[in-house]
Amino acid sequence: MARRLERQGLTVFIGIASTIGAAHALAAFGRGGRLQAGEERRALAGLPVAALRLDASTVDALVRVGLKRVGDLIDGPRAPLTARFGRAPLIQLDRALGLAEEAFAPRLPVAPYCAERRFFEPISRQEDIRAVALSLIGALADRLEAAGEGALRLRLSLWRVDGALAHVEAGLSRPSREAGVMQDILCRRLDSLAEDFDAGYGFDCVTVAVTETSRRDAEALSLAGPDTTLELTRFVDRVGARIGQGRVRRLEARESHIPERANRAVPAHMAEGSKFSATEVLPGEPPERPIRLFAQPELVEAIASVPDGPPLRFRWRRVIHKVERAEGPERIASEWWRQEAPTRDYFRVEDAEGRRFWMFREGLFEIETTHPRWFVHGLFA
Repeated sequence: MARRLERQGLTVFIGIASTIGAAHALAAFGRGGRLQAGEERRALAGLPVAALRLDASTVDALVRVGLKRVGDLIDGPRAPLTARFGRAPLIQLDRALGLAEEAFAPRLPVAPYCAERRFFEPISRQEDIRAVALSLIGALADRLEAAGEGALRLRLSLWRVDGALAHVEAGLSRPSREAGVMQDILCRRLDSLAEDFDAGYGFDCVTVAVTETSRRDAEALSLAGPDTTLELTRFVDRVGARIGQGRVRRLEARESHIPERANRAVPAHMAEGSKFSATEVLPGEPPERPIRLFAQPELVEAIASVPDGPPLRFRWRRVIHKVERAEGPERIASEWWRQEAPTRDYFRVEDAEGRRFWMFREGLFEIETTHPRWFVHGLFA
């Protein structure tokens, strides 16, 4: 390989070693060569610390304190290095020396479904790319239909005439083989990257690949009306294609009755069964839980007529609120499998200006504490 490249006028350094880090360091920062197992320490000691594949800011920080060579890290104390520069330098050093394992995948997995189209004359307009993508997705949809599968993740690859390659990836919350749906999600993702889109002199090859699939059986027609779950799922996919799939989140119930632990925000496309349920409220009844729940309850100063009663007045964020209406308490005890915590009595209160709060008193009077504390935990709309 070296001789063939040198005949083309290229300068080549090839590193062969028992670790990925050592081979890379020899090829990129040394003169190349072959190392036997156990020779890494000697060969790497004189190379710059950048040979350990560290980011530029870490390399600059190491050089500023005089640690310019890999040998300076090998012989130096580890605890001060970790405290000042983090674990990355020593992890990369151990990988290069063969003291830590490092996985390496030389080849990406082949997509189960792929279609491509080549052009004698390059294309560059987004309208043309959309039309080609729709045509290719249509061909893939037929193959997915025949296999009884649906696409979960798509990749659009644009091969520029100068050799540059651009990838556009998009995901779906549920398996789909409708060409229009897949094309819409993929092109919305392409539109979100329009500012960084550089067609150059055009693209002479376009490929669409389905990189992840799942079983999808035929669905029976329903006379009950449109499937709202499907509509919401497609909405999540469209918004996720614009701003990023992981940024669209929903609340998922957890096995806890403590309000701040009862739900967690998860990416909407990872929802099990794609169910988007909400707490049911009877018509005319106020919600039992506030629209906005604080991550941590906020301590307030409150005055109540009786120790176990609702507050009459409280001060929160330097503002005094006079309570006009109150409902409760709703008692929530601590979870027995966790560290014991005081019991909470929750109240829904409304002040004179119509603002509604979700408050609780922490600790049962004369049972758990003699001075119960009050907290605001959420706000109603």
